[in-house]
Amino acid sequence: MNDTDKKVVVRIPPSPTGAMHLGTARTSLFNYLFAKQKGGKIILRFEDTDRERSKNEFADDITVGLEWLGITYDEVYKQSERTEIYTKYLEQLITDDHAYISKEKKKDVGSAPSTGSGQAGSPQGEGEVEIVRFRNKGESVTFKDEVRGNITFDTTDLGDFVIAKSMTEPLYHLAVVVDDMEMEVSHVIRGEDHISNTPRQILIQRALGAPQPIYAHIPLILAADKSKLSKRHGAVAVTAYKQEGFLPEAMVNFLALLGWNPGTEQEIFSLEELVKEFSFSKIQKGGAVFNVEKLRWFNKEYLRKLPIANIAYEAKQYLAKYNPSDEMVALIAPIILERIDIYSDIGKQVEEGEFDYYFNKPSLKKEALLWKDTSTDDTQIHLKMVVEKLSALDQWEKDEIKNALWPYAEEVGKGNVLWPLRYSMTGRDKSPDPFTVANILGKEETISRVQAAISLLS
Repeated sequence: MNDTDKKVVVRIPPSPTGAMHLGTARTSLFNYLFAKQKGGKIILRFEDTDRERSKNEFADDITVGLEWLGITYDEVYKQSERTEIYTKYLEQLITDDHAYISKEKKKDVGSAPSTGSGQAGSPQGEGEVEIVRFRNKGESVTFKDEVRGNITFDTTDLGDFVIAKSMTEPLYHLAVVVDDMEMEVSHVIRGEDHISNTPRQILIQRALGAPQPIYAHIPLILAADKSKLSKRHGAVAVTAYKQEGFLPEAMVNFLALLGWNPGTEQEIFSLEELVKEFSFSKIQKGGAVFNVEKLRWFNKEYLRKLPIANIAYEAKQYLAKYNPSDEMVALIAPIILERIDIYSDIGKQVEEGEFDYYFNKPSLKKEALLWKDTSTDDTQIHLKMVVEKLSALDQWEKDEIKNALWPYAEEVGKGNVLWPLRYSMTGRDKSPDPFTVANILGKEETISRVQAAISLLS
């Protein structure tokens, strides 16, 4: 069956048993890109048959994460609200002798995707329960994977696997097959860890007379050491990246290139460009390595695309303790942009006092004003000349300030002039160039700070 044989319908099927992580976000994105490219339908389906672990707050977190990323959908379902539908199909399978009720000792048959081996689970106590098992004839199952080609399984070793804890408690494999059939899902795009689930689901499809969707199993996201991504390596909630100050456009761009390669040197893609360029043929088979530094690089690139007013608006929130004027923040914003990758970097720099000198006079050390072997007297002379030249300026702009001081600095040594000037204004060993700082501080404040340095040298 080809993509063009029927209308494309994909599903984004998160389990609301935890916050939305990067793997779910990337899988959701790939489903979105493919469906949008084909003019198809996107279904958000909360697979919450695990009643004990599924929480509304996790479903809300997933919804917020998708909205932040710009991943939209057409319909929303919750498996917990579809119990009657699953019961109907369980009855059908039993009637047609494709499944049977098995009386067994009370066990935790679970509801995770891996459930379905010949064993129902580990003993949890005495007593007898009636579970539903699929009658497996041990068929050979072959399916075409759009990423990996033909894959064949011998299902004999699966035994008669469990598909429901009871007639009203379906497990993952049954619920997924029923939903995909009822919702007319054409393409199942999911992580490669689901490959082993596919033969069970195909067996159930055959028993129900359901059409087999087209499968595409995408590579897992790995840590830098090629191990499974964990919280230690950055597998935190997507909403946590939002709170850190990452831009959604950067996250989408980064996630798209985790396991997919456009085949060109291009790295920066808008969502619209990704929709246009996406294809299964360009999805890699090997694991995709998560690199937070690369994510930060993407974010920096997208920050640079923003109007400087956007940077100023965000910066003002972090600079609130200084009660800065809009004019001051607007002047500082270009400097901030060059020094951050994400917005929360501003907060860290505020904590480290990186911006104190813009709002408060610095505390100076006499010896720190001297450039290398320059004497105290010479440094005084140079700073007095700075005050004289700056006082004569009618127009206070960065270029005007530089033009006023540069010839003298070149004459007597740039370090001899510019180092004490910059230090007198900032009190720090590292800061932006003195012309930028002076422009931000203003004429009166700049001259006042230089005069304070002169007095200290006296």
